[in-house]
Parts: sequence; C-alpha cells; structure tokens
Amino acid sequence: MKLELSRVVQGGCRLGVLKGLGRTGQHALEVPGCLLYTRCGTVPHLTQDTLHTLSSLPSVTQLTLSTIAEHQEVLEEFKDGFRKFAGLRDTVLYCSLHDPVTPCPTGHITNKTVSVWGSGGRIELTVAKFMALQKTVQPDWYQSMADGETWQSNTSRKRVRKSVDRTLAHLDECLLVHHKTQELQGVEVFGVVEGGDILEERVRSAKETVKRPVAGFCLDGLQTGSMDQALRIQLITAVTKELPEDKPRLLQGVGRPDEVLACVEAGVDLFESFFPFQVTERGCALCFSFDISPDPERAVLELNDERDAAGETQENGDVNLDDQTQMMTSFEINLKDKRYQGDFRPLVEGCGCYCCRNHQRAYLHHLLVTNELLAGVLLMLHNTAHYHAFFGALREALANDKLDLLKRKVLKERGGQTETKE
Repeated sequence: MKLELSRVVQGGCRLGVLKGLGRTGQHALEVPGCLLYTRCGTVPHLTQDTLHTLSSLPSVTQLTLSTIAEHQEVLEEFKDGFRKFAGLRDTVLYCSLHDPVTPCPTGHITNKTVSVWGSGGRIELTVAKFMALQKTVQPDWYQSMADGETWQSNTSRKRVRKSVDRTLAHLDECLLVHHKTQELQGVEVFGVVEGGDILEERVRSAKETVKRPVAGFCLDGLQTGSMDQALRIQLITAVTKELPEDKPRLLQGVGRPDEVLACVEAGVDLFESFFPFQVTERGCALCFSFDISPDPERAVLELNDERDAAGETQENGDVNLDDQTQMMTSFEINLKDKRYQGDFRPLVEGCGCYCCRNHQRAYLHHLLVTNELLAGVLLMLHNTAHYHAFFGALREALANDKLDLLKRKVLKERGGQTETKE
C-alpha cells in the first residue's frame, strides 16, 4: 500500500491515489475518497446485484467487527475468509472495530480487552481473540485494537492519557501476533490515533504511532457530535503534521459534506461512507449541489431544490447532533413531507441513478407513508450514488483549483439555518 500524491492544495488538501491495495496489489483508491459502508458485508437495503447497478463505487469495502464477531465460529468452519463467505465481488476488505452508525456504551474497556456490540449483546475481545478474528476474516487491511472511549468532552486528562497508552500497547501486541501469523502475511495494519480533545495527547499518540510499522492511520474520537467543529479541525491539523506524507489518514465517524470539506482541508484522505445510510433511515434524500460547472437550466433546478431543503430545515429547527439517525440535515429533503405528494420531479435533476431515472418524488413519498420496503432500496441507491459523486466532484475541484467554488456550492445549503452547536 502506497499513497502517491499528485497535488497538495492550500497547504492541507491532498489529491492522489492509494495504490497497491489488496493481496495482489492490483487495486487503487483515489483520495480524497471514502470507503463502501456495509453491515456484515452488505450495503443496507441493497443486494449485491442492485448495488452494482451503480457506477464508480469505491474499491474498498468496510467491514466492522461489531457485526461479524458473533459469527466467528461459522467463519472458522468455512475457512475461506469473509470475502468468499459473503459473495463479495472484486473488492478490497478493510476491517474496523466499531460500526460508525451504532453508539457504543462506555465503561467496558480494560488494559487487556475492548468490547464490541453485536445483535446478541456485548462481545469482549482480548488481543488473542481480536487477532483470531482477523485471521478468520482475512481482510486486506484492518484497524488495530484501540481504546476510543474518550470522545466525550468531560473526559479527564488522566483518562485520555490512559486511552493513548492502552491503544499503543494494543497496537504493539497486535503487531507482534500479526508478524507471527502466516495467514496475515501481506495484510496491512492501520494504527489508531487517540487523545480525546486534548491537543498534547493527540500529538503524543500520533508521534508514537508513527514509530510503529503501520501502513496508515485511523483518526478516532473526532466523530460528529463529539466536539466543536473548530476544535476538531485544530486537532486534526496538529495530528496530520506529525504523520508521514506517503501514508493515508482515515477519519472515523465524520460524514456530513460540510464536515468532510473542512477535514479534507486539514489533511484527511479517507472517510467512512455511513452518511447515506443515516439519511435513508430518516426517509430523506440527499439533494445538495456540488456541480461546479452547471448549465443555466440546471442552476435554476438546483436553486428550487435548495429552497426545498432550506424550508424543511427551518421547520425542523437546528440539527440535533446527539441523534444523528433521527434529525435531518440541510443537505437532504424529507420525502415524508406532504409537499411531495404531488411532486413529479426526480429526487435530483440530472442524477443518473436508477431511482432518479425511473421514479419521482411523489412515488417515494407514497412508498414511505405506506411503509413499503422498496422505499429504503430506492433511497439508498440514490443517496449512495449522490454521496460518492460528491467525492468525485471534490477530487475534480482540487485538480482544477476550484475548491473555493465547490465550498460555496455545498456550504450555501446551510444558509437557511443557524449554525449548529456540536
């Protein structure tokens, strides 16, 4: 795995390609970019065939131990790894610890264990059990064990320091087992940078993790709702200054478009793409604009969509970041609203996804109010396509010195609401 940068824009934005992915090294992923969010290897609401009606999907699929740890015995008996078990097509597998959508209860970390939560409850993982799971899953790269329970703003400095020490100790133990395990030869390990909201601990965590033989870095504990945006950017900027330029930085738990733009400017390369799923679960559709060279007719249509989104956000009030799965953001429209009962436009004019090419807002409104399962399928198709197209536009803007224009297009979606407090 090697990150080849083609440009560094405005001091922090990194444009390039992450090459040599997978056991054979034939895969690549453009950065800034995002991973393909899944639950137990499946994109929520979509079958593999339905998913692959979309073009330009990321080459990396994210699995989480929280969704597959309870199936360890079955996977061990199967023996051929999770990719074949789940019938996944040509893709790179990245295994993270927690599902970014599901909150994790605190108070279950020890010096020897971390805990994940599956459908059957809490699963306690020692380093031995964690590494046995990696051996069974056979990912192409995975996140090391980490103590990530310090994201809350009232966490003491002593507790934050302990989380950094534990995470480094877990990383050392994981690397020791990793290098002795033949089945994991060719598999990459990402070190985790912790430190809560304390700058000194963040920098210490980054400096110490860099000393270890890791392929990249996960920035943890900075997720939406954990801290003020300005503080998040300050911490990320300080951390990325300590990280080598040729290794990728993956930010966990951040997916909102405005936050993505700010974090890319601070030096982040990769994101988890859980945001489309959250929007789908709200019965909403992403409709924010990121076209940096629209024709006049398209601009008028986009303006109408923006007014729709702004009006709904005002009605709903500010975004409650403590309940991301329930409260909508200003980047989406709520199709359960009665105003869409007679709206025969596609979700987004010009969108090439199956939903927008074949159905109207009125039909999605009908499916939602009648609780039809097809609503989730169509919304997830559109939201996934729209979100990944946003990242394509972001890379194009960086390549053509149009980042400021893209930011104006995306951030004006928030003009109809008061800036939220996190």
